[in-house]
Amino acid sequence: MQDFTPDGNYSWFRLAISVLAATAACVGMWAVVLALPQVQAEFGLARGDASIAYTANMIGFAAGNLLLGRAVDRVGIAPVLMGAGVVLSVAFYLASLTQSMTAFAALQFVIGVATASGFAPLLADVSHWFRKRRGIAVATAACGNYLAGAIWPLLLKDTLEADGWRGAFIIIAMVCAAVMVPLALLLLRRPPESALVDPVTAPGGPERVGTTLSVPAIQGLLIIAGIGCCVAMSMPQVHIVAYSSDLGYGITAGAQMLSVMLAAGVVSRLVLGLVADRIGGVKTILISSTLQCLALFLYIPFDGLASLYVVSLIFGLSQGGIVPSYAIVVREYMPAREAGRRVGTVIMATVAGMALGGWLSGLIYDLTGSYEAAFLNGIAWNVMNIAIMFFLLMRTRQPRMATA
Repeated sequence: MQDFTPDGNYSWFRLAISVLAATAACVGMWAVVLALPQVQAEFGLARGDASIAYTANMIGFAAGNLLLGRAVDRVGIAPVLMGAGVVLSVAFYLASLTQSMTAFAALQFVIGVATASGFAPLLADVSHWFRKRRGIAVATAACGNYLAGAIWPLLLKDTLEADGWRGAFIIIAMVCAAVMVPLALLLLRRPPESALVDPVTAPGGPERVGTTLSVPAIQGLLIIAGIGCCVAMSMPQVHIVAYSSDLGYGITAGAQMLSVMLAAGVVSRLVLGLVADRIGGVKTILISSTLQCLALFLYIPFDGLASLYVVSLIFGLSQGGIVPSYAIVVREYMPAREAGRRVGTVIMATVAGMALGGWLSGLIYDLTGSYEAAFLNGIAWNVMNIAIMFFLLMRTRQPRMATA
């Protein structure tokens, strides 16, 4: 095997393939959002009851990030992606045949587990191939999640209108294995031993951070913070299509708003990835989370068609850097050999926040008849995230790179 060159040409090649694989895999996270209004109508459910399918998807996604993250530490990313591609194809096809919400939600759980292959496990793998540019590399890999949310709604919107959510799910089933398995074969090479040396203790590496907090304590804070930021994040991301439909603008307009939001999130992730390489993950999360909170406030007074497009753009530009920055913090503060497990644990918490937030927003809507209280709920959780990250910043220091 050739010598490992961090940030080299092969590292960037793997990153490009990883983004494509994530874009395919992460359709599983957004398909249920697109189908939500039609599924609710077909099964005659309240909004909160219909949102259970999204919650099941996110619970599966959370579990998958942890379980598949551990698997990547042991067998590498390629087998994980190949198996997930097959599972996604089968599960989406079976979901298209369901006749009850119970069966639909159960399959959404399975889809969520397989979808996770395109997030935390992939971010952990990418992190091993970069050092100086790890921030932008991990952020770029995380863009696959948002690219899926930006591209798939546009590809499926005509099918949703003509053939409904069942037709859209069949198309997704046909694409997943056909795309993910070949891409996985290009990622068979495992990270070399030199890439798994703990950068915290390696000669010439950064000093250990957390002078007053242990590594488990830091991870615990990241878990709580991840739940808070993503309860807030889920309100627009999960319910924007339904919100648009309620306001009389239609499903297509809502899908376009979601695409605008997530496309802006791609830009945000790339920019804040560069920022993370300069100022570290904790400060990057704090900046992005504060901006997300401010953007959430804008949804309350502005509900016109044009203004919703603009606010969705602002929201996307604000929050994109939060979740991938957790992976940067883990790699800055925790052992390299445990990257899959520890990144997966923190990402699992963020997904749990998305699941909780998606359900809470639907429940609040059912109780109040509008989404205004749901936005306020998201803002409160967001403030908790900001407080935790500020505390972490005050109780730790960024790693100081040795200057030789």
